[in-house]
Amino acid sequence: MHYIERSIDKELLEWKNQPSRKPLLVRGARQVGKSSTVRNLGRTFEYFIELDFISNKSIHRLFEGDIDPERIYEELSLIFNTPIIPGKSLVFFDEIQSCIPAITSLRYFYERTPDIHLIAAGSLLEFALKDLPSFGVGRIRSIYLYPFSFSEFLLAFNETALVQLTEEYNFSKTLSEPLHLKFKQYLIRFITIGGMPEVVASYVRGGSLIDCQKILEELTNSLYDDFSKYKSRVPSSRLREVFSSVIMQTGSKFVISQVETQSNRMQIKESLELLEQAGIIFPVVHSSSNGIPLGAQINLKFRKYLIFDTGIFQRFLNLDLSELLLNTEISLFNKGAIAELYTGLELIKAQPYSQAPALYYWQREKKGSQAEVDYVIELGNKIIPIEVKSGIKGKMQSLRIFMEEKGSKFGVRTYLENFSRMEGIRIIPLYAIGNIFKADKNNPLI
Repeated sequence: MHYIERSIDKELLEWKNQPSRKPLLVRGARQVGKSSTVRNLGRTFEYFIELDFISNKSIHRLFEGDIDPERIYEELSLIFNTPIIPGKSLVFFDEIQSCIPAITSLRYFYERTPDIHLIAAGSLLEFALKDLPSFGVGRIRSIYLYPFSFSEFLLAFNETALVQLTEEYNFSKTLSEPLHLKFKQYLIRFITIGGMPEVVASYVRGGSLIDCQKILEELTNSLYDDFSKYKSRVPSSRLREVFSSVIMQTGSKFVISQVETQSNRMQIKESLELLEQAGIIFPVVHSSSNGIPLGAQINLKFRKYLIFDTGIFQRFLNLDLSELLLNTEISLFNKGAIAELYTGLELIKAQPYSQAPALYYWQREKKGSQAEVDYVIELGNKIIPIEVKSGIKGKMQSLRIFMEEKGSKFGVRTYLENFSRMEGIRIIPLYAIGNIFKADKNNPLI
């Protein structure tokens, strides 16, 4: 299958070319493209060795007893009949979560054989790492991979100029209507099919939306199958119930009592933790937002959850695709929650690859107040409130309350509108919201 470029490819190349590097651990949910990105990097090496710890159980024996990286490399070279030479070879440990000793061994590869390029990847890694509290601190570099972002989706269609436009655009200028419409058409399709690599690849090759739906159905079923693999006292049926409730409660504060299940609060909380560790859901935590860092002022009692892909989201809810594609108002669907979901995922994907996903929102802690801002982010030394417009009309009262209380000079509203400004509010189209972190002192957003 033809490889579709990802933004993380540049990060991997930079890692390759560093004179001193740590073993790399690629983390993320299942089927988001971890293996294919590493294999693509492998093409830039003279030699490439891939170990799959799930399909090749016998390879586990190499990691039994004392860990000697030089011995392991020597035996791997013989087993695969491939030289392992510093600077010329890439060794890839795939599905490493299936071999705990191999995870533990990564630190020794950095200490004893730092000249050889080594990458490990796996799904459900957080479960394994949870049992290794002192795992490789300072000796291993983690990076996080997610489904395709909207910019990556555009690049898959060779729309390089569109991507460059949104990355370098003067946020205060309005786009021409034909260009704005072109962005919206791509965006609606991206939100509909989501960013899972297999789905995107099918669509790029000319697959129909029905084909994409079939793949999404298979991916959803595989998620359910994975639930049985989670090491937990919580049965897979409970995980399905909680997963379902996360989807149904998207766009609002998560309420445990709304989970339709026979399980107790502890089981629900443990299910949420497991789904989060698997990279299937992301928490959006309340922050009082009085200063930076936002994460130092959180209240864990108030949180929302986002499922990791809009395609899986719409497939689960059986949204009417024909209506979604014919209309340009996302608010018609699930009360605009899919627009809020998309925005949160774009903000996560725009964060540095070395940073674990982190999102925050704000709500007024005053009793009886309904004021709530969908997302708050750090941009330089400023806190920026972001409101996702849920319909054609909106008074932005919560956004203005936040700005007044926190002394913010401006806030951001995002929806399908064109770029514009109004009374301290920057209006950024959904298709450009992922580029907000690229704003700097030379950008009129600030």
